[in-house]
Amino acid sequence: MNLIDKTLQKITPADSASRAAAHARMERLTMPTWALGRLLDLAEDLSGITGSIKPPVKRKTVVTMAGDHGVVEEGVSKYPQEVTVQMIHNFVAGGAGINVLARQAGAKVVIVDMGVKGDISSLVKKGEIISRSIGRGTKNIAKGPAMTRDEAIRSIEAGIELAHKLSEITDVFATGDMGIGNTTPSSAIIAAMTGCDVDAATGRGTGIEYNQLVRKLVVIQQALNVNKPNPKDALDVLAKVGGFEIGGIAGVILGAASKRKPVLVDGVISTAGALIAHGLCTQSVDYMIAAHKSVEPGQKAALEKLGKVPLLDLNMRLGEGTGAALAMPIIDAAVAILTKMATFEEAKVTG
Repeated sequence: MNLIDKTLQKITPADSASRAAAHARMERLTMPTWALGRLLDLAEDLSGITGSIKPPVKRKTVVTMAGDHGVVEEGVSKYPQEVTVQMIHNFVAGGAGINVLARQAGAKVVIVDMGVKGDISSLVKKGEIISRSIGRGTKNIAKGPAMTRDEAIRSIEAGIELAHKLSEITDVFATGDMGIGNTTPSSAIIAAMTGCDVDAATGRGTGIEYNQLVRKLVVIQQALNVNKPNPKDALDVLAKVGGFEIGGIAGVILGAASKRKPVLVDGVISTAGALIAHGLCTQSVDYMIAAHKSVEPGQKAALEKLGKVPLLDLNMRLGEGTGAALAMPIIDAAVAILTKMATFEEAKVTG
């Protein structure tokens, strides 16, 4: 039995007894019934995820997965592939958006090379990033499969292993990404697994102009036509039109779920990874929290498939885990209300 199968066996539904206990307490808090709305829904979810009416959420880790994509040769991105390596150096230096927002949230950022094409071996040697590289970037999905099925399995297992290791120091996980061209495979995954049209699954990514967007739509449709991914087989979809970092994200979600840890899912790339995780184990969705609504249109279809409503809507499309980091204080607030706000009985207030 491989690591994926072992992990899937350990993923169980959220704990209904803890959910019910949290719900009962919050119905008695000193306010009109459910007056804090989705904040209370979130607290209830966290109780079910962790199996506790006092969910641990203090230790937070953003896992930012990096990988390159052969499909950039089709002209689908505004930036050259070299930017992936340059941005990883920026992460290490602490100058990127995710570094700033994670510091605000008191979260640790872990950068993982899942399949970067450029040379970042010096950063690995210094221990500044983790290497779980499956290959030097995926192949061009417009011409054939992104990777082999074995590579898809390895990418997911790498994410699972990381989640298991990090769970010793992490209460709340967040997923992030880095990789020029990665909205193209993400859109292809979303179109394949939700059945939505390519137009509905595809946005401007790094801010491409109209003519590039038209080209991107053609490339994604071509990738789906050439590879014919099976929507009932998540590994097949990942192997044919995905990315190494997307597989890694799916693995982190599954690994966290097997440890009963909540996962804040970031933007469209992370949501594509969530679709892969869901395709492998539907119960893993209980452990996912949609952090924010991305400007990328494909995320809407993906979140509908997952049955998730994002916590924030701030017109964001950066990735990296930035939306997930921004949502972390909301996690803290939800637990604080559940555990620290007085009930009518405790405050001696007439209900």
